[in-house]
Amino acid sequence: MIVSWMWLHCTSLGLLTIFFEIKKTAFLGAGKPPMFGDYEAQRHWQEITFNLPVRQWYFNTSDNNLQYWGLDYPPLTAYHSLLCAYVAEFINPDWIALHTSRGYESQAHKLFMRATVFIADVLIYIPAVILYCCCLKETSTKRKITNVLCILLYPGLILIDYGHFQNIYNSVSLGFALWGVLGVSCDWDLLGSLAFCLAVNYKQMELYHSLPFFCFLLGKCFKKGLKGKGFVLLIKLACTVVASFLLCWLPFFAEREQTLQVLRRLFPVDRGLFEDKVANIWCSFNVFLKIKDILPRHSQVIISFCFTFLSLLPACIKLTLQPSPKGFRFTLVSCALSFFLFSFQVHEKSILLVSLPVCLVLNEIPFISTWFLLVSTFSMLPLLLKDELLMPSVVTVMAFFIACATSFSIFEKISEEELRLQSFSVSVRKYLPCFTFLPRIIQHLFLISVVAIVLLTLMTVTLDPPGELPDLFSVLVCFVSCLHFLFFLVYFNIVIMWDRRNGRNQKKIN
Repeated sequence: MIVSWMWLHCTSLGLLTIFFEIKKTAFLGAGKPPMFGDYEAQRHWQEITFNLPVRQWYFNTSDNNLQYWGLDYPPLTAYHSLLCAYVAEFINPDWIALHTSRGYESQAHKLFMRATVFIADVLIYIPAVILYCCCLKETSTKRKITNVLCILLYPGLILIDYGHFQNIYNSVSLGFALWGVLGVSCDWDLLGSLAFCLAVNYKQMELYHSLPFFCFLLGKCFKKGLKGKGFVLLIKLACTVVASFLLCWLPFFAEREQTLQVLRRLFPVDRGLFEDKVANIWCSFNVFLKIKDILPRHSQVIISFCFTFLSLLPACIKLTLQPSPKGFRFTLVSCALSFFLFSFQVHEKSILLVSLPVCLVLNEIPFISTWFLLVSTFSMLPLLLKDELLMPSVVTVMAFFIACATSFSIFEKISEEELRLQSFSVSVRKYLPCFTFLPRIIQHLFLISVVAIVLLTLMTVTLDPPGELPDLFSVLVCFVSCLHFLFFLVYFNIVIMWDRRNGRNQKKIN
């Protein structure tokens, strides 16, 4: 026990070293006017929230040019920016001076901004990860510790928060979502509801996680009976959700136009089906058929909504009818992946919203989870290369893979039972008795996947694309990643739909 905690302490120090080494890298857009990159966006939000009245935060005015990193996240993000701004004003008012602070990039300010990311991790995300892993049942102390370390070592979140955006605070919204999962897993339903509401009010894309959460709680209310305890629980949950949203949005309810303007900023339909190279269906399919040019905007929205809704519907229905913590965790993965693949205007970094629930099932299906988390980091390769994060990416990916491979012995856990495919295989064998090769196929697919990832990475780094196809390698990375994500979507839906033990394991958290 003592040795395990000493190992955790030493490894934590190693993690801190990795974080701060990555933070030494230059951020995208540094010293390049007029926009200065995403680092400037976070600093500018502090400038705006501190110097302007609330009613002007989301509106285009002479003091708030929305074309210059206009605020486009929910109110809780704005309040967080305001809190950071008060600290910045205390240290050096020049950092957030209206208009004159644009492009401010002193070393002292960089240290301050980067420190705010780390503090947010320490206060919200890391405690949630530790507490979640400590609540894992039928798991040894050593296994809990290794689970904590593997989740914290996930390279995607480290590289984006500490290398790319530096200060986008993904860990805040993900941390709130994780507190919500913890609440559900431990029957702290009101805490879970509050945490998920905070996550959505911090980043609108946390809607990825909210649908399974409400399906689970609705199913739980039905199970308790809507004429008894279930009705009481439903009222409590509804009051918690409404109260938390009212509290966050209260300053913007003064006028109808205020509310509508915030919603327009949060859901920018005018930006189109997709922007940058993202590993989802629409960007990949666009290689063969230019959907954005053929279909009008409203048709794109409708098609995107229909595909998203239909892809997540089976898992959500199953969770509502058979609510269980285990089913909830797997449905989180499935729904988040459906949103990422099919929804409107998805950013490449949105894969982090899928990676969090995958991290939560790392202890249950280590082989598939490790594979997915590696692919999710690879899918952001074009973005990471723009930020000159190749070496940090290689180091963190290797560290994560070695940690998972040694801690979970992933290559020894590819049987039908370990992959949670036994029920599915038994069903198929009723019609095809020879269907015993699924684990071998998955193992071979993993090897092909690793080879493809390595080759594409080397090609992207070392070769120049043809002049007539300047985005060739970026598109290939997105297309290959999209194929992976489609495979994972099918896999997780099979696990969910063929899991007959959900109803019998209501209180089991493993």
